[in-house]
Amino acid sequence: MSGNSDFLPGEWVRGKMIGSGSFGVVHLAVNKSSGSLFVVKSSESQEGDQSLQNEANVLASLDSPHIVQCLGKDVSFGENGHPKTNLFIEYMAAGSLGDVVEKLGGKLDEGVIRVYTREILKGLKYLHDVGIVHGDVKCQNVLLGPCGTIKLADFGCARRLPSGTTGATSNHRKFLCGTPLWMAPEVLKNESLDFSADIWSLGCTIIEMATGRTPWGELGASNQMAAILKIASSNELPSFPQEFPKSGLDFLNKCLVRKAERRSTVDELLNHPFIMGETVVKKHETFSPLSVFDVGDEEYESDESEEMKVASKIPFSVRHYEKKTSSQRQCTENEMLSQENWVTVRN
Repeated sequence: MSGNSDFLPGEWVRGKMIGSGSFGVVHLAVNKSSGSLFVVKSSESQEGDQSLQNEANVLASLDSPHIVQCLGKDVSFGENGHPKTNLFIEYMAAGSLGDVVEKLGGKLDEGVIRVYTREILKGLKYLHDVGIVHGDVKCQNVLLGPCGTIKLADFGCARRLPSGTTGATSNHRKFLCGTPLWMAPEVLKNESLDFSADIWSLGCTIIEMATGRTPWGELGASNQMAAILKIASSNELPSFPQEFPKSGLDFLNKCLVRKAERRSTVDELLNHPFIMGETVVKKHETFSPLSVFDVGDEEYESDESEEMKVASKIPFSVRHYEKKTSSQRQCTENEMLSQENWVTVRN
């Protein structure tokens, strides 16, 4: 996925600022030759420029419907002589998953969480298969398009592991990057980095979707340093969502394991009952969506048709979006123009 030659200095117009983060700022922009909207990420600090350069390099090697597309970049030099990178990213009109959670009442339904988690896993599978750790998985870095497509974004903390790596790597000590409350213990302590770090962050992201709060609950919101110390130094786990199905709790137990080597892989999680739409129900009873939490003796049974009913009623539903109908494919930039939901890429 190489840079787009259409984006040359002077051929695009920067619009209003729609987000900011530790790396710099995010602006709305328009291509003067085509009128299409896109996002431009910029930084004038040396650290921020390195983050954008890393993101550009990573995205240039990726090509997946589950990964946000880099449209190109340009580099200029400020008065201080430092380079200023402008990174052009496709516009995802529905905003971030964090925006969606807020607009849907502060937390998401179990069925929607299942759908979104499945799509996030598909993005992580692609990355892990090509040897890349995302490094900053959270709701704010998952973007939604106008037709419900989900894509992973913000690759400023992404790392490509050495070829042939099968376990954690610790020979590169500069991998401490990400958002602390979502970071795996071994990463927060700067001990090691592997694909399993993304699995821990995925578990925290599910908690975020289910509760509408940061992982580690009120402690994370009110005293971030205390939460960071707990992640790094204790044997505790973030609080799991109340009234979550047993298959969902089991899924979280396979993500949020303090020993990195014991966490499940992406392939294992894609086949987990929670993701497959299987729900714990009573034996010898007819399934009813009203009794999904009323369990006794347990077994897994398929709930795929019910998930379809739930997903069809929810804005931005992404179930099997790769099998779009012709009407879904008609979503165009005109539809995007009516949207004004943007994402702050990093807190």
